Amino acid sequence: MGAISRFFRSVFSFLGTRSSQEDRVAVYVVREHDRGRSLTDILDDPYVRNRCSQAEVARVLDRPDVLKAIGDDLAKSAKAGLASG
Repeated sequence: MGAISRFFRSVFSFLGTRSSQEDRVAVYVVREHDRGRSLTDILDDPYVRNRCSQAEVARVLDRPDVLKAIGDDLAKSAKAGLASG
């Protein structure tokens, strides 16, 4: 039984992982927001667009550290803009 559970854990291990790229983009978003830039401007930066897909940006905006820094309302409006754009 142990071998089967190890097999499924290794096959589906990618589902619960975050990329280091997303970590760096999250740090960038928080830093730029602390500097006073709007979230829309930050997400339009080539740094963010070249490193993350829209789905990855949505995951970055769901992270607790990013939500705390930018606020729930800003993250929700930005995600709505991603879905419509």
